[in-house]
Amino acid sequence: MTKLMLIDASHREETRVAVADDQHLVEFDIEIAGRQQVAGNIYLAKVTRVEPSLQAAFVEYGGQRHGFLAFNEIHPDYYQIPVADREALKAEQAAQASREDEPEVKETSDDVEDLGGEDVVAPRPQQKSRHYKIQEVIKRRQIILVQVVKEERGNKGAALTTYLSLAGRYCVLMPNTASGGGISRKITNAADRKRLKTIAQDLEVPEGMGLIIRTAGAQRTKAEIKRDFEYLLRVWSKVREDTLNAVAPSLVFEEASLVKKSIRDLFSRDVEAVHVQGEAAYREAKDFMKMLTPSYAPKVKQYKEPTPLFAKHGLERQLSDLTKAEVRLASGGYLVMNSTEALVAVDVNSGKSTREHSIENTAIKTNLEAADEVARQLRLRDLGGLVVIDFIDMDDARHNRQVEKRLKDALKNDRARIQVGKISNFGLLEMSRQRLRPSMVEVAFSQCPHCLGHGIVRNIESLALEVVRLLESQLATASAHHVILKLRPELANYLANEKRELIFGLEDRYAISLRIDIDPHLEGSGYEIQLFDGDGKQINPPAPTPAPAQRQATRSDQEDEGNDKRRKRRRRRKDEGERGDADIDAANPHDDDEASTENESSETSQASADDEGDEDKPRRRRRGRRGGRRRKKDGSVIMETPETLAAFEAEEASGENANATEEPQKDDATEASSSAPKARQSSPEPKPNETKPDETPKDATPADQQEASLATPPAEQDVKPARRGWWKSRFGI
Repeated sequence: MTKLMLIDASHREETRVAVADDQHLVEFDIEIAGRQQVAGNIYLAKVTRVEPSLQAAFVEYGGQRHGFLAFNEIHPDYYQIPVADREALKAEQAAQASREDEPEVKETSDDVEDLGGEDVVAPRPQQKSRHYKIQEVIKRRQIILVQVVKEERGNKGAALTTYLSLAGRYCVLMPNTASGGGISRKITNAADRKRLKTIAQDLEVPEGMGLIIRTAGAQRTKAEIKRDFEYLLRVWSKVREDTLNAVAPSLVFEEASLVKKSIRDLFSRDVEAVHVQGEAAYREAKDFMKMLTPSYAPKVKQYKEPTPLFAKHGLERQLSDLTKAEVRLASGGYLVMNSTEALVAVDVNSGKSTREHSIENTAIKTNLEAADEVARQLRLRDLGGLVVIDFIDMDDARHNRQVEKRLKDALKNDRARIQVGKISNFGLLEMSRQRLRPSMVEVAFSQCPHCLGHGIVRNIESLALEVVRLLESQLATASAHHVILKLRPELANYLANEKRELIFGLEDRYAISLRIDIDPHLEGSGYEIQLFDGDGKQINPPAPTPAPAQRQATRSDQEDEGNDKRRKRRRRRKDEGERGDADIDAANPHDDDEASTENESSETSQASADDEGDEDKPRRRRRGRRGGRRRKKDGSVIMETPETLAAFEAEEASGENANATEEPQKDDATEASSSAPKARQSSPEPKPNETKPDETPKDATPADQQEASLATPPAEQDVKPARRGWWKSRFGI
């Protein structure tokens, strides 16, 4: 069997790389000019927002959207905490990283098996010793150095990390991850692991850095691994130098091109030759191979034949099948693969597979073949996230275990990190796969302008009724005189032939003139409605009524905003009251409790005075304890004691009797005003140029007329109210 690496760079718009094993496609990658991948790039970035609810930060790094930086992806060096605490965190992480190497297969639960991909770095520790929150240690506008882990996809921004890593041919250097020499999980031979462990320890990795030896370095000598390690150290020195001269946000390190990455990650000893079509790509591949492994440089050859490179090796047909949802199996069965926002669904069908003598044998044979093909298709299409495979139901549990083992063995050649579950009682197997790059569909395809990516469009009958209903609703709410309908030809023909009477009825009912324009280039729904008034000006259609859930969300936001404004206003009043009593507090330093009670009472009075027109709402009054200070009408301040209170009440009672004797015609009005303390309490204090409350203005309304306008007051009670301070509100003090 012949294994070849093929690089097609004959067109500058697109570069394709494939690995074929006896003309059978094994690996594939593609890069479009103008849409280079940013995964692996290092940026000097700036924090734009810290989100406590997500325990994450949004970072401006230079992409179209702000990147997402989780808290556990932030290195302690960026924490704004005391140096001793930061060093303690770094020492704790170093202790965790220095544990023994994990085996190749790690059981994450009873039903899920972790098939760690190539050079998987251990997950970040979720719990910190001090249990810091991100809002406590990371601040807005903070400058940090980040690396892109996941590309932007859909409405999601790129995933970022501050734990940097630089990949070489045989090693992976982690400049700010304190760990010893690590070995790839895919290297399972005990002798090789022991030898590589010794080599890693002899490399003298600088303090605070980590190193992982990749699978490609399993059979390499110490000199080859050391040369690759020194190359990565030079790259990191260049990154540090560029960082010091950069201004955030800016790119400080760009990942290698597709040609270099393919030679670095996909080339192995069993590859017989690397055929490159394109002069520039050939020189790039040749020079890079000489730098990494000079002994394999002669394997890089330039392809100059007239027949296209991929067509000569029979790969064009296989590449075109990668865009189809249906995948044929050799036994006659087939797979149906559909990608959605939530997951990738794979359905296994027996199809024309009828060679076996029983249903169980047909099911097990088709499922085993499907397991190999699913692993291959996921790798070629680079489908990531949650994957659910619906195998054909099998009665024997041993057959289920056999299919599971077959799938896991096929997935071990994948460079992505994968977690595989077991077949459930419904015949479903759940697995997750790390997305290494954008899939071929995302890179080389665009969304359909007619179906908007759904794959289906409405039929003519349903679409015509939608146009009529929407037109009726807009005419009922807008005073239009002229209407223009822009329609696709097939929709216009249907309305003109099948809904002619209905259109004439709309013209008569709303007194409008309606015109239909045919536009074969309309996209999306296929119609457009334009309304015009009598002057020929276009009318914007009214906004549609929001859904109940949307209305409820809007109402809640408005209530929250109103509550925030109310709370802020009350705090300002309290501050003003405190500033007004500053001189009194200085004169009486031992009366802090009494002063706070008086401030709370004045705050309540002012708040009730601001609420105009709310007389029918219940009012709460803060109750203070007996005692404290009292401000008299002349501005002087006296201390409240039982003796002074008794004297003050007697003085007020005598003054009330005198007023009643002098002005008997105002008893009813006085009684009404005294029985409505809320109205008296809400009146503002008199200003120097205004009339005092106890004086009668020249244009005052007579008492008998004023009595008619007031509500009937309740009978005066001899018993004093139970609440404290009742005389304050009654006499307006």
